Amino acid sequence: MTGRRVVLATRNPHKVAELRRILATAGLDVELVGADAFPGLADVPETGTTFAENALIKAHAVAAATGLPAVADDSGLCVDVLGGMPGVFSARWSGRHGDDRGNLDLLLAQLSDVPDDRRSAHFACAAALALPGGAERVVEGRLSGALVRAPRGDGGFGYDPVFVPDGDTRTTAEMSPAEKDAISHRGRAFRALVPVVRDLLGSLDPAGGPVT
Repeated sequence: MTGRRVVLATRNPHKVAELRRILATAGLDVELVGADAFPGLADVPETGTTFAENALIKAHAVAAATGLPAVADDSGLCVDVLGGMPGVFSARWSGRHGDDRGNLDLLLAQLSDVPDDRRSAHFACAAALALPGGAERVVEGRLSGALVRAPRGDGGFGYDPVFVPDGDTRTTAEMSPAEKDAISHRGRAFRALVPVVRDLLGSLDPAGGPVT
């Protein structure tokens, strides 16, 4: 597999850089670009009910729009006593997409009466690869832990200030970026995607079609 171009369905440069590092470390000769490389590319609504569905919806839409293999991910926080919510609604839990503080405040209020030994939760991420011809594969990553009662730390984003991974005493917002990347749900999903990229892209001919 040589120098094949792949689109990561995000405008977040940190995600693009992270997956580039993971693919390079694995020795894959892939040119990874973000959605910003295609100015006319429309955002894809996340209408699925699971992380895997949302990741596949985005990957297939971007593959169809660009004619290139596409990777997409979806992730969120799943709280056990809330039946796995916020889940796919994590980014808009308080009603407005991307309102990190509002989401965090609402979650803490909902858990205010929950004792410490019942505040278990996990971050989940699904990462999908879709080819223009329709082939698809999806993998998942998970980071388990528990939720503290008040935000701690200035790093990270979203629910990081209240999430303590199993085996640690710090929230993920108190960790360095390198420490968090090493254990994160998205990092784990992206690393699990490496053999999928090698397998699916290796089945394409140099023109981008399936080998016959």
